[in-house]
Amino acid sequence: FELIRYFSITSPITENDFIKNSETEITAKVYKAALEYYTEKTARSAREGFPVIENVYKTEGNKFERIIMPFSDGIKTLNVVTDLKKAFESKGNQLVADFEKNITLAIVDEAWKKHLRKMDELKQSVQLAVHEQKDPLLIYKLEAFKLFRTMLDGVNKEVISFLFKGDLPQQTVVQEAKQAPKKVNYTISKEDFDGEESDNNNEQPQQRQVTETIVRDSPKINRNETVTIKNISNGSLESMKFKKAESLLASGQWVLA
Repeated sequence: FELIRYFSITSPITENDFIKNSETEITAKVYKAALEYYTEKTARSAREGFPVIENVYKTEGNKFERIIMPFSDGIKTLNVVTDLKKAFESKGNQLVADFEKNITLAIVDEAWKKHLRKMDELKQSVQLAVHEQKDPLLIYKLEAFKLFRTMLDGVNKEVISFLFKGDLPQQTVVQEAKQAPKKVNYTISKEDFDGEESDNNNEQPQQRQVTETIVRDSPKINRNETVTIKNISNGSLESMKFKKAESLLASGQWVLA
């Protein structure tokens, strides 16, 4: 399950291998399978990204030194900055190297910020240990070490997961992002302008009237004050203290008379 979740590969270990082989041998087989998959995946990313890099380099190479390429794992998208000339000369391999570096730094940076916030929270919470006759400094050290190990484990898993799953978007998505927005014809005749202005002027009083009808200030009634309420179904009237009438009024069947 962990291999599918983080590496996006199925286990190369059969039930028979798991029984017969040692832990070292199983680890070596899993590592080999993961490395082969990742090597093929990065080569594919370089092949897919190179046509875009080549096109930009040949058409806009004199304008841009660096370009941004989006990578997505299906959940989040991170932008990778790469040197245009180096990416072109390496046929996309520089893009892959920058992908690995940029993604790792971005994930580590975000995880470290979260870790610092948790450390601040821990610093405040351990002060309560004094009331339990415990050493707050000792508790702080132990809990801080646990938080750090948790952060490292999370960073490792998130980096590995994005490196194995992160890929360039489909070509159709890239083309759509490059499409220029449709031009809107803002030419308008005097008759149309006068008509729109007239409609807007007619709408404003109507909107003001609705607002004034809906927004009302309800009178403040003392809960011990005697009020008369009316049943909206049969029209009968009842007099009682307001605190007793509240439940009837809340039901919607009665209103203040």
